[in-house]
Amino acid sequence: MAKVEHYYTQFEEGYFYHIYNCTIDKKLMFKNDGNYQFFLRKFTQYLNGVLEIYSYCLLPNHFHFLIRVVDNLSDYKSTNKILDTTPVHEIVSKQLRIFFQSYALAFNKQHERSGTLFQTPFKRALVHDNDYITQLIYYINSNPQKHKIVRDFREWKWSSYQSIILDEPNTLKKNEVIDWFGGINEYIDFHNNGKFLLNANFVIE
Repeated sequence: MAKVEHYYTQFEEGYFYHIYNCTIDKKLMFKNDGNYQFFLRKFTQYLNGVLEIYSYCLLPNHFHFLIRVVDNLSDYKSTNKILDTTPVHEIVSKQLRIFFQSYALAFNKQHERSGTLFQTPFKRALVHDNDYITQLIYYINSNPQKHKIVRDFREWKWSSYQSIILDEPNTLKKNEVIDWFGGINEYIDFHNNGKFLLNANFVIE
């Protein structure tokens, strides 16, 4: 159950946020690999230049992102002809809404579905504690195992866990994540070590 404040948190430049949401009826929002791929492409299309992705996980009926709003949106405002006085929260929220709507329209068309797909408003929580960020990255990556979708979350290909490890280009802030843990080996060890269990304060769904 989401905390009440997670419906009203305001976005600000340079801050980390946990964004998460699910379908209105808890039914599937991804029915094939193409849906997962399309979701990630659309996220990049509509949020590039606004948000930076540090961790993510896409589950059959919900998703999690650890993002950071870029330090300065001035260039984005200028390029997209947005008034300089427009609040950061308004810009970020609008782009996220457009992204959700774009995906929902395509999903509905492909699967002969109609109506709203996502719960509204989407949930977001300000993340400002270093310890919290470390455990939240683990929480997001391990979500498929938590929900018993796979026996080992490392096998789930729709999360940032493998994307951080693999030496392949992607849109993740992978170097920053690796540095956050103190190195690639430390990142892997943290995820391998079962004693790093999340307490109730980190479980926010």
